[in-house]
Amino acid sequence: MHCLSAKSMASKPGLLTDWPWKHLGSFKYVVLAPWVVHSIYSYIVKDENERDLSNLLIFPLLLWRMLHNQIWITLSRYRTAKGNSRIVDKSIEFEQVDRERNWDDQIIFNGILYYLGNMALKGGSHLPIWRTEGVIIIILLHIGPVEFLYYWLHRALHHHYLYSRYHSHHHSSVVTEPITSVIHPFAEHIAYFILFAIPMLTVANTGTGSVASFAGYITYIDFMNNMGHCNFELIPKRLFSIFPPLKYLMYTPTFHSLHHTQFRTNYSLFVPFYDYIYGTTDKSTDALYETSLHRPEESPDVVHLTHLTTPESIYHMRLGFASLASKPLTSKWYLWLMWPLTLWSMMLTWIYGKTFVVERNIFNNLKLQTWAIPKYNVQYFINWQRESINSLIEEAILEAEERGTDVLSLGLLNQGEELNGNGELYIRRHPQLKVKVVDGSSLAVAVVLNSIPEGTTKLLLNAKLSKVAYSIAFALCQRGIQVATLHMDEYNKLKANLGTEAANNLVLSKICTQKIWLVGEGLTEEEQWEAPKGTLFIPISPFPPMKLRKDCFYYHTPAMLTPNYLENVDSCENWLPRRVMSAWRIAGIVHGLEGWNVNECGNSIFNVDQVWKASLRHGFLPLKMSMDSKPF
Repeated sequence: MHCLSAKSMASKPGLLTDWPWKHLGSFKYVVLAPWVVHSIYSYIVKDENERDLSNLLIFPLLLWRMLHNQIWITLSRYRTAKGNSRIVDKSIEFEQVDRERNWDDQIIFNGILYYLGNMALKGGSHLPIWRTEGVIIIILLHIGPVEFLYYWLHRALHHHYLYSRYHSHHHSSVVTEPITSVIHPFAEHIAYFILFAIPMLTVANTGTGSVASFAGYITYIDFMNNMGHCNFELIPKRLFSIFPPLKYLMYTPTFHSLHHTQFRTNYSLFVPFYDYIYGTTDKSTDALYETSLHRPEESPDVVHLTHLTTPESIYHMRLGFASLASKPLTSKWYLWLMWPLTLWSMMLTWIYGKTFVVERNIFNNLKLQTWAIPKYNVQYFINWQRESINSLIEEAILEAEERGTDVLSLGLLNQGEELNGNGELYIRRHPQLKVKVVDGSSLAVAVVLNSIPEGTTKLLLNAKLSKVAYSIAFALCQRGIQVATLHMDEYNKLKANLGTEAANNLVLSKICTQKIWLVGEGLTEEEQWEAPKGTLFIPISPFPPMKLRKDCFYYHTPAMLTPNYLENVDSCENWLPRRVMSAWRIAGIVHGLEGWNVNECGNSIFNVDQVWKASLRHGFLPLKMSMDSKPF
């Protein structure tokens, strides 16, 4: 595969590489504020015959462009995770997500130019909704001059001088996502806008422009750009059979994907005609199209079954906002502005009501997928929702069985004791299951035990008594570590389950003097403030406690650092840092790697030492105290 190293060639950034508002960071949208406010104010205060609807519609057009792009991002990530019709198998990593984070800069830039054009051009304001002649002119000018000039501009950008200073930034992404299409230095975007402005300036100056022609042309450019970089083939073959010349008039995702992998072929914008004329069409174009189009859906070896947490968590998933998904889940103030969209997404998940693929990973030769149930945390605590949730989990297990999956691990609340007896419900219902159901408790116990500092002689267990809590308490008491509890009922239950010898190290504590606390998600604010200064909070459940104390330390929930050879990692698992994976998810992977032909569910727990040693052997590493665990 002939592909130049973009990183090595990008060492000479050219003039106007960075965007003018780069220093503004997340506040870059303020550069649009004066234009938007002025357009709304003008429309309100002016007389009806002087109002300019086309000026007012520029901002909704910009919002539509952002929504349009996001739809493509979600669709592309969903389809490439499933695997059917996927083009390139290589991975996307955090480096690419960070590089492509500013995909909306070109929308801001275009928006300012639209407002300027509306003000400066006589034919750019007070536009009618539709004019047929303007639409025809734009189509003809795009197919002719725009496509022709773009072809030669694109070839020029691949000359070493321009490539090393500008275009290599775009080609850093060998595996493309829809937004890869607009990841260029600022200077390139200036050139592209001048090119795409040819049809729009023509109709504006000839008085044939309309809202439909401008908005339609911009939407067409976005659609074709996103489609060409989506990394899955979606153009049906029968379309070319019905109208054979279409092959020269419309490119396909595979056509442009070859440009990113082979580099010096398939230069055309959207119309491949010029590549055929000048002999730069890649010879494998047709073959790759056929192969990708008929590629079946991938059958994973290991599935991790998770669910949505909060209403805003949909944005933090890999299928949501790429930039948010690449960081640990935290509350963002601006997501409150999106509550209408959030409510719509909640309704959609409830109506859709089916488990969906979130992401795929590769661990050596093991194919991994994460599936999500369209249920939120709060629903798991509603009695009448339990039957529905159990049905979704059961359907996912049976689907995994049908697809030949070896292991399915239950994440977050999908393994609740009250919900399904830590997964045992499904084994009882389907005793002939070949897929192994893993709740990951053994590795969660192992991670917590190995997180406790050496030399610890006493600690406090302040968590709901679960399978994990019982196992941790038993292991600690056997090691001679004093385990204290705050509540009599918890003390009695633990004592009854630990046995005589181990129970000697169990105490009921009324005064919180311990500086190591093992906590669950039910830890209250009052309880946190009772802890001594310098207390180390170690979560034993998948959900982290609120970090209220600046004079205390907080560990992550049970998790481990993944090895570098875990591929296609470009998002964070809930609130965990980059390339860190929960113990419950890792347990399923290790189960598959080791080929253990047993279930881990119900009251039984797998060998803690064995699963810990196996995890280390396969490259998973214990987490050192991170920045999150230091006083803040």
